[in-house]
Amino acid sequence: MPRFRTSGTGTGAIVIDETMARRYVAELIGTALLVFFGAGMATVSFGFNASGGSIAAGILLTGLTFGLVLIGLVALIGPITGCHVNPAVSLGAYLARRISLLDLVGYWIAQMIGGLLGALLLLWVMHASPAYSRSKIGLGANKYGAGSLLHISGGGAFLAEVVLTAVFVLVVLSATRKEASAPVAGLIVGFALGLVNIMGIAIDGASVNPARSFGPAVVVGGMALSQLWLFLIAPLIGAVLAAGVYMLFHPAAEAAAEPGGDVKAEHTMTMSAADEADQLGGAGSGRTAEMPPGTQRKVSGSDSTGQPGSTGQPGSTGGSSPSGTNPPSGTTPPGEGPGSGSGAGDPPPSAQ
Repeated sequence: MPRFRTSGTGTGAIVIDETMARRYVAELIGTALLVFFGAGMATVSFGFNASGGSIAAGILLTGLTFGLVLIGLVALIGPITGCHVNPAVSLGAYLARRISLLDLVGYWIAQMIGGLLGALLLLWVMHASPAYSRSKIGLGANKYGAGSLLHISGGGAFLAEVVLTAVFVLVVLSATRKEASAPVAGLIVGFALGLVNIMGIAIDGASVNPARSFGPAVVVGGMALSQLWLFLIAPLIGAVLAAGVYMLFHPAAEAAAEPGGDVKAEHTMTMSAADEADQLGGAGSGRTAEMPPGTQRKVSGSDSTGQPGSTGQPGSTGGSSPSGTNPPSGTTPPGEGPGSGSGAGDPPPSAQ
């Protein structure tokens, strides 16, 4: 997937470019949509009992919803930011030296605001139902202990969040590396998010995303808000572990960050071999003239070093080579043979 960088100066100052606002707004909107759809399906499935009392069906529907909405978001904002929509993913990208520290902080702020706005939008929609009660039904917030389907302890929830987030972030970093296929990356990360949600929903609601937990917990309050610390810290620890494993597997996959926040740009070819051969062939001759030994080839009035050549200068059509020495016997000097670089309509030297 595309990488973005901030501009820096020789003194180490970071210049905020015009694309930053677009990237941060994209992360805000993407995170808000992820929370709205994912937490919304969790609310409908478990709060309203829309799955018909089947816990397995509710887990499957909620997990697939998170995965499917992420696939759509990758297509929507992937070309702009890489579609993190998750502070843990942004931390993993920073540790893998894909984004700058400034972008990491900007993404975190945008994602947290987006998670809160997505939860508020979901609350607005839920309040349209007379059967909705925020204190009883909630907004699909993450919980452990009495709020967990398995009544899992805080330590078990912490360990689960670290492991699930590490797996998810590792898959994201691997699927979006330079050598990977960009069109397939969206499907891979979407199904990976669906997988970890299906595994973790019964444990603690499956956070693996601090912004996804932040919005619903702040809006609902109560137990969800008091337990929010776990779902902010554990996923970030999982992201650190994922970045470490990724760099172990791919030690030279990412370019090293330069001072000032810049990431080294890759060198690209600006001229193909065929184009270069066409230019070296000369204009108007139709073929490459045979040059005497020690004579440099001319390209469009310039020699091979890029300095102006001697074409058209007085004495260039004389009986001596451009270097002022006679060519070896049996070799036609430049400017006198039929294969010279002069045009077809030029008069012979004797007529000048």
